[in-house]
Amino acid sequence: MITECELLESCGFFQKYNATLDMACRGFIKSFCRGEKMNECKRKAYRVQHGEPPSDEMLPSGQMMPENFSWK
Repeated sequence: MITECELLESCGFFQKYNATLDMACRGFIKSFCRGEKMNECKRKAYRVQHGEPPSDEMLPSGQMMPENFSWK
């Protein structure tokens, strides 16, 4: 069984927020990047539809983070 998204190395969201301690962000990573919602990731769907990765600020749920927001 796959326990980790195959796109983690090239995923801007994961690369940018993987080390954050913010609980909401860690929840997205646990559910979408390394969990049961892996195949529901809107970032993956965007990549397939547009042929390129979405903005790093696009969450796996498909929502965009507010401008000037920081999870650091």
